[in-house]
Formats: sequence, structure tokens, C-alpha cells
Amino acid sequence: MGRQQLFIMLVIVLLTLSACSSNEIPNEQNRDIEDFNFTTQEGKSLEKSDLKGKVWIADFIFTSCETVCFPMTSNMVKLQKMLKDEGIKDVEFVSFSVDPEVDKPDVLKKYADQFGVDYSNWHFLTGYQQDEIIQFAKTGFGTLAVKPKGEDQVIHGTSFYLLNQEGKIVQEYTGLEDIPFEDIIQHIKIVQSR
Repeated sequence: MGRQQLFIMLVIVLLTLSACSSNEIPNEQNRDIEDFNFTTQEGKSLEKSDLKGKVWIADFIFTSCETVCFPMTSNMVKLQKMLKDEGIKDVEFVSFSVDPEVDKPDVLKKYADQFGVDYSNWHFLTGYQQDEIIQFAKTGFGTLAVKPKGEDQVIHGTSFYLLNQEGKIVQEYTGLEDIPFEDIIQHIKIVQSR
């Protein structure tokens, strides 16, 4: 009887530990980003406070990008479809343009249309100066967004960022290759359950 009780207690402890660990996100961050009020591809205002209460995924792209932005946006479209297929709601997508002089709302809309984006929960943002987005990317997301003088290409990070309902960065993922889609979806579920 003693061994059986010990075995049952061990199983209970292991189940409890696994339940706890399944609600954790490895190397979870808790970085706040500053408030913003930018312009969407529809020419409408979007503030950080508009996203309050929703989990969101963010990235940095620009429409005349010759390298990483097309695959990044394609990967984001895939994630958007995966979430829809799983019935996961209340997730917003936010793509910040790192080339606001070129990427006016209509240009962003034309770019996004190529991918068959579902605009019901995806916002492509512009409406700021180049130096503003450089600073915003650096201080809030810890990433680059530099447009060298005389160049038409912008050097920028290729990460996807998961933000919680308070607008704090929870986790950062590669947005270019070998996207950990299943991890991102699992982490979204964890954040939504809190």
C-alpha cells in the first residue's frame, strides 16, 4: 500500500508540474512599448490603446524592400490563416513601415493586397517621420530601422513580436525562416488565458 500511495503522489506531482510549465513561455520578456498614434493603410488613426485587451503580433517592413519583407509578410499571412483555422480570436496583426516617406496609406494597402491580407485584424502603419520610427523600433522593440542617406533600402530587424493585452512584449521570434508557428500559437493561447 505504501508503494502505491507513493506512486500516486509522484504522478500527481508530475501532473501538477507539467500543468504549471505548460502555462509558461520560455525566456518571457515583459518590455513595455511607448504609446503611439499612427495611420493605417485605410488612412485611419490607430493608437496603442486601441489594441488594449487584445494579444497582438508586430513586425517591421517596408513596401519597396528587395529582400526580407516579402517572405516576412508571407509568413505573417500564414500565421493569420493558422490562427483563423484554429478558431483563435482577438489577435491583432500590426506591421510598422520603416520607410514612412514612401509608404503612404495607399502604398501600404497596395502592398498588402498582393498577399490576400485579411484586414479585419491587420493594420499596416505609417504617418510618422523616419527618425520617429528609428527611435520607436530601437527603444520599444530593441531593433534596427535605419535608412542610410541616399539609399532606397532600409536596414531593419526581421523578428515577429508577441505582445500581451497591456501592449508589453512577451516574446520575440524569427520572422524570416524556420518560423516557430506552433510555438507562437501556443504562446498566444497562454497569454490569452491569463
